[in-house]
Amino acid sequence: MVSSGNPAGARGVADERVRRWRMVLGGGEGDGTGCALEGADAGMDSVLGALYGGRGSGGGRRSAGERSAGLGGSAPGVARWLGDIRTYFPTSVVQIMQRDAIQRLGLSALLLEPEMLEAVEPDVHLVGTLLSLNKAMPETTRETARAVVRKVVEALEKRLASRTRATLTGALDRSARISRPRHADIDWDRTIRANLKNYLPEYRTVVPERLIGYGRAASAVKKEVILCIDQSGSMAASVVYASVFGAVLASMRSIATRLVVFDTAVVDLTDQLDDPVDVLFGTQLGGGTDINRALAYCQSKITRPADTVVVLISDLYEGGIRDEMLKRVAAMKGAGVEFVTLLALSDEGAPAYDREHAAALAALGAPAFACTPDLFPEVMAAALEKRPLPVP
Repeated sequence: MVSSGNPAGARGVADERVRRWRMVLGGGEGDGTGCALEGADAGMDSVLGALYGGRGSGGGRRSAGERSAGLGGSAPGVARWLGDIRTYFPTSVVQIMQRDAIQRLGLSALLLEPEMLEAVEPDVHLVGTLLSLNKAMPETTRETARAVVRKVVEALEKRLASRTRATLTGALDRSARISRPRHADIDWDRTIRANLKNYLPEYRTVVPERLIGYGRAASAVKKEVILCIDQSGSMAASVVYASVFGAVLASMRSIATRLVVFDTAVVDLTDQLDDPVDVLFGTQLGGGTDINRALAYCQSKITRPADTVVVLISDLYEGGIRDEMLKRVAAMKGAGVEFVTLLALSDEGAPAYDREHAAALAALGAPAFACTPDLFPEVMAAALEKRPLPVP
């Protein structure tokens, strides 16, 4: 006998499918579905309609001549909308909707009002927007903005710092192998492989004539790292992450870290690395780009080429002298500098970038690629050890 299944369950699945289609169609009448939006569904539709258009905030389709979306012209109105989207959606979705609202509806100016900033869900992209507004920010908003930025920075440090320090400390230790290590510092795998010829079958053991081990990371500087960061508007998220990583690297005694930001001018923010929030507010997002000038400055600060890693973070849209830029990279690599080119340091993947410049750098042995924050410690460890980079 064939079971008829669960009619009630089947009806529930069908009802949920109709409900989802109803949400796609928007508010107003049933639009042929026979299903009206009520309660939380109606509220969710209202906040979506206010941002993405095609639906009125009170239900119903807009006519062709009406404005398709809008949150009102005041910070209190937007703040209420921000509260509503938190009610209906998880944090990850709220952050996306905030980003879309800023881009689609031109709400950047409202971020200069403290009550607006207090209502937002902080994330990396919001920090980038605030930094681009930094010069226009009134004093009444500046402290609130710094608090928002600090909240994001502290969350990023908590996520990234421990793993970065552990990974790079291991890389520094491995790059300082010694032949007379203390017992605790012996690399037993490499020691055994190096002494296999001394295997004694009767004793089933290896007699090590030569010990291989790691030197301990001392307080003396072992490596120098220069972070050279493009602060053009398209690089906002990369600037945020690079500033956090710069502060983490600066906290390691065995690495001397320099942080340089540039557009058509070059600014050295190394003396502010103890606080990445100060670094971020020392940037000025949105200018032009002169990579050659920035690399010339970085090159002038290199004193130990064989122990130096230069990390250029840029989309490579060069406004300066292209051939000079490439000559500088070639000269640094020829002197023994490890040169890393990151098209982006963010979670978004590969951005738009100058493919011709990327190919030219790759031909010099400096492949250009986008890097996520989680991969960055591995990239830096490989550079410090002078081994092939883990290009994704």
